[in-house]
Amino acid sequence: MIAIGGTIGTGLFLASGQSIAAAGPLGALIAYIISGIMVFFVVSALGEMATYMPISGSFNAYASRFVSPSLGFTAGWTYWFQWALTLPAELTAAALIISFWISEDKVPNYAWWIILIAILFALNMVGVAIYGEIEYVMSFIKVIAVVFFIIMGILIDAGALGNPKIGFDNWSGPGTPFANGATGVFKVFTNSIFAYGGTELVGITAGEAANPRKSVPKAIKGTFWRIAIFYTGAIFIVGLVLNDKDPDIATGGTADKSPFTLALKVAGLNWGAHLINAVILVAVMSAANSSMYAASRTLMALALEGKAPAIFARTTKQGIPLNALILSVGVGSICFFGVPWGAGVVFNWLMNIISCCILVSWLMILVTHLRFRAAFKAQGRSLDVLPYKAVIFPYGTIAGLLIGLIALFGEAYVALFLSPPFNIQNFLAVWIGLPMYPILYIGHRLYTGETMVPLSEVDLIQDSLDSLSAAHADGSEPTEESEPTGFFGRALNFLA
Repeated sequence: MIAIGGTIGTGLFLASGQSIAAAGPLGALIAYIISGIMVFFVVSALGEMATYMPISGSFNAYASRFVSPSLGFTAGWTYWFQWALTLPAELTAAALIISFWISEDKVPNYAWWIILIAILFALNMVGVAIYGEIEYVMSFIKVIAVVFFIIMGILIDAGALGNPKIGFDNWSGPGTPFANGATGVFKVFTNSIFAYGGTELVGITAGEAANPRKSVPKAIKGTFWRIAIFYTGAIFIVGLVLNDKDPDIATGGTADKSPFTLALKVAGLNWGAHLINAVILVAVMSAANSSMYAASRTLMALALEGKAPAIFARTTKQGIPLNALILSVGVGSICFFGVPWGAGVVFNWLMNIISCCILVSWLMILVTHLRFRAAFKAQGRSLDVLPYKAVIFPYGTIAGLLIGLIALFGEAYVALFLSPPFNIQNFLAVWIGLPMYPILYIGHRLYTGETMVPLSEVDLIQDSLDSLSAAHADGSEPTEESEPTGFFGRALNFLA
């Protein structure tokens, strides 16, 4: 539930409309499928490392240990930056969703941002147990909402709700099912990667699982079906029901309206539009809540590792990293820049920068995995000790790297050369984040003088299952996680 809850948000509920408008229904679907393939290989690679060495926190610990401390430093700060910027992106979207009922003329967006930040800060100040319960409920609502939309979308397309049958009519005509050819597909990579961001939490939370050797492989195997149902399934339905030439869908993609809401209005289901828009608001708030939590905990972990000022490692009596939380909320205040430029512009800027962070994070996970396997081979260790093995290694990991590199530089190339007339805002939104990663890596390496860890010296013992097995030498076993019972319990367990 943690991974799917932290993932489903603005990227799926809002950006999917822009995806259809930019690439057409089939072009957008292809982009989401290709991105989904990369995500699956990333989660599979991270899962292999996490089940063997279940360390709580960000994946930067693996990068530091298996590659170099400088890559770990870069990975940690990139991941914090990703979640810290996700907060204002979700807040910006939340205010625009509220404008579906209350126009900005009546209540300005910045007023909603102040209210929402206060609510989220209060939620993150409660104990982790209460926070977990609240987030579970909101994640449950999101899961049900997507399933509801897919079912309703199928009925709308078939004409079963009183509207004319649509079928594949929106896939025919000039420029469809591909709009703007390959250029359109590259443009959609930004949206699809943004939508998938957070899926890697399946592996990152391994250190907090009661029995990671069983729970993590199960979650990874289920990731494939979740990607198929929640992402490619939803984007397919949106492409069937809505016409990519309709100006409303492009507007919805810029966060003024949700394509999910527009799809229900096609069938005249105004009550459904209001209902699902309310659910989308809950979904966006949940994603914002998760991003605030993840950003503060990532910053605290960096401080504990000596990669951030020690002040951010301090916690309250309830274990809440208050200083890290305050800084993360401060970054969330970026949304207020939407006042002079417009919230839609700021949302698109943030989405592009966050997508770049997500993509670079995934690439670092895959590079770290290659080094992890290389260290195993160099030290003559048997792969039989791995509780879970990455899918079709090394081909899956290499394929993920190639997809990621093509997407990263493809987006940059399209923004620079294939987007006439040249738009400085679109160009900066894609390129502004790229120099940050080499600056972090080179700067840390020059400051510390640390180099890449030799394969023969990579520590594959500490925190591994070998050391955990020694801790259970008295015959005790790790705690078993209870399986859900009943039809609905098993269904939710499968979906989330």
